Amino acid sequence: MNIYLIRHGESIMNTGENAKIGEIDNKIWLTENGKRQAKKSAEFLKDYLNKNQGLVVDRTGVWVSPYTRTRGTFKIFDSIVGFQEKGIVCKEDILLAEQEFGLFDLVPEDKWSEAFPNEYAYYKKLKDNQGKFYARCPMGESPKDVAIRSRMFFDTIWRDFDKHQIDNLFIFTHGTVLRSFLMAWQHYTPEWYEAEKNPGNCWIRRISNHKDMGYIYKGE
Repeated sequence: MNIYLIRHGESIMNTGENAKIGEIDNKIWLTENGKRQAKKSAEFLKDYLNKNQGLVVDRTGVWVSPYTRTRGTFKIFDSIVGFQEKGIVCKEDILLAEQEFGLFDLVPEDKWSEAFPNEYAYYKKLKDNQGKFYARCPMGESPKDVAIRSRMFFDTIWRDFDKHQIDNLFIFTHGTVLRSFLMAWQHYTPEWYEAEKNPGNCWIRRISNHKDMGYIYKGE
């Protein structure tokens, strides 16, 4: 099985613009630079596939987080790689959505302690004692929670494999989900997650037959 994990392009959250705009997380959109990143990443992927195994249409599936920035990223990839025009089924799943930050949502990380001093103090206690993998945002999720729902999504992957022999997957998602998915799929440890840096925008990581091939594309 080949799995390509693709993070969305740069968004207004990544640039800090959303601190003034105040858009909710699932509606956050790509910047113009994010669109350019997606275009270049898609062009790389198209060339990479042409040089390697190509696309076996009836054995390929595409899954997308239902957030605006991941939808936008997929739309650009689709215009270049041509998933849908080739007849490949492209679906969305809420299990691929970004980590829920709860009270910290819309608040820049360096302002968490100022905006919610008591809640942040407890969050920091968890993070300092257990690590960021286990630390749950107040009224939100921890990366551990994201890894658990990633495992839930695995049921869909194996169902599609058993029923339709889908063994070539492209998953458009978010940084925390990408790492949590990879951790759960490869049975990596929480310590691995702690050490693993968030991927850059539109980076692509490949898993081939349960072997982590690393990032095949790291942007410009």
